Amino acid sequence: MALSPYPDPHTAQAPRELSGWLVALMATASGFVVANLYYAQPLLHEIALHFGVGSSEAATVVTTTQIGYAVGLVFLVPLGDLFRRRSLVPVLFVAATLCLVVCAVAPSLWLFEVGTIVVGATSIGGQVMIPFAAQLAPDAKRGRVVARMMTGLLLGILLARTVSGSLAELVGWRAIYWLSAILMLVFAVILRRTLPGELERPRHGYLRLVRSSFQFLATEPLLRYRAFLGACSFAAFSLMWTALTFLLSGPPYNLSSGAIGLFGLVGVVGVLSANLAGRLADAERATFVTVSTIVLTLISFGLLSFGSTILAGLLVGIVLLDVATQGIMITNQAVIYGLHPDARSRINSAYMFSYFLGGAIGSATAGIVFSRAGWDGVCVLGGGFALLMLVASQYERVRLGRARVLALVAAR
Repeated sequence: MALSPYPDPHTAQAPRELSGWLVALMATASGFVVANLYYAQPLLHEIALHFGVGSSEAATVVTTTQIGYAVGLVFLVPLGDLFRRRSLVPVLFVAATLCLVVCAVAPSLWLFEVGTIVVGATSIGGQVMIPFAAQLAPDAKRGRVVARMMTGLLLGILLARTVSGSLAELVGWRAIYWLSAILMLVFAVILRRTLPGELERPRHGYLRLVRSSFQFLATEPLLRYRAFLGACSFAAFSLMWTALTFLLSGPPYNLSSGAIGLFGLVGVVGVLSANLAGRLADAERATFVTVSTIVLTLISFGLLSFGSTILAGLLVGIVLLDVATQGIMITNQAVIYGLHPDARSRINSAYMFSYFLGGAIGSATAGIVFSRAGWDGVCVLGGGFALLMLVASQYERVRLGRARVLALVAAR
C-alpha cells in the first residue's frame, strides 16, 4: 500500500466510469471517516466527569480534533494532486486506525487531546475522495455527485453522535474509538481494491502544492467568498451541536449520553435536502440557494432560542439548521470545483481548511459562551454568524455588479 507518484503514462491505469455503486461506497467511507471528529460531542459530559474537568475544558476535545483536521486539510489533502488517490486514501485510513487506538487507551486528558489532533489530521480521506469523484463525474452531473458525497459526509457527522452516545451507555465511552479503528482498517482494504486508477497529471513539488492552495485563496475572489460562507456556516453548526450537549445534559432535560446522541437522528432529516441543492447547483441556481440557506440559518437560530424550555422549537430549529448547512456546503463545492479542474484537491484543501477552521471556532466558543451566557447567548452568536454571511453575500453581489460595469466599459 506504498504511496507512489503518478507513473509513466504507458503503465497508468485509465480511470473507469463513475458508477452509482462507486459513488455510494466513497460517500459511505467519507461519512465513517469524518465521523471520527464528532464521536466525542455527546460524550463531553462523561469525558468531563472521567477526567475531572469543567465543561469548557471538555469542549476543547472537539476543538482539538477539528484543528487537527484543518492541519490535515492544509498539508495532506494537496497530496491528492501528487499521488495516486487509490494509494493515498487507504494509507490515510490506516493512519487513522492507529491514532484511534491511542485515543481508546489514553490515560489522561492531555494525551487524549493529542490523540484527537492526530485523528483529525488523518481523517481527511473523504476530502481526498470528494474532488476525485467531482473529477470523474460529467460536468452536467457534478453538483449531484458532490451532493451524494456530501450526504455521506454529513450523515457521518450527524449519526456519529447517535452511535457514540448509544454505545457509551452500553459499554463505556471509549468503545466507540475501538470500533472506529476496526472500521477504518476494513475501509482501507476495500478502497484499495475498488478505487479507480488515474492517468498521469502534471508533477508538482510538495511545498509548491501546499503553497498554491493558499495562493488560490489570494487570487480567486469567488473562492474567498465561498470559503467565508462555509466557515461561518460551519461555525454556527458546530456551535449549536457542541453547546447542545451541555443544554440537554442539564435541567430541564437531564438526558443521558445515549439520549443526547439520538438528537443526531433529528438532523438527518436535513440531509434529505442534499439532492435538491445539488440539482439546483447544476441548474446554475447557486445564488438563489445561497441566499435562501443564509436566511434559513437565521430563522433556525430564532427557533432554537426557544429550545431551552420548548422541545419542539429545539427539534425544528435543528432540522432547519442542518438543511441550511447542507445547502450552503453543496452549493459552495459545486461552484468552486469549476474554477481549476486540474487543481481540485488544492481548491478543496483551501476551502475545507477555511470550513473546518470555522467549525473549530464555533466549537471552541460553545463551552465558553454557554457557561457565561447560557443557551440564549449561543443562539445570539449563531445568529451573528448568519448575519456575517448575509453581509458577505450582499458584498459579493455589489462586487459582481461592478465587475460587469467595468467589463462593459472596457468592451467599448
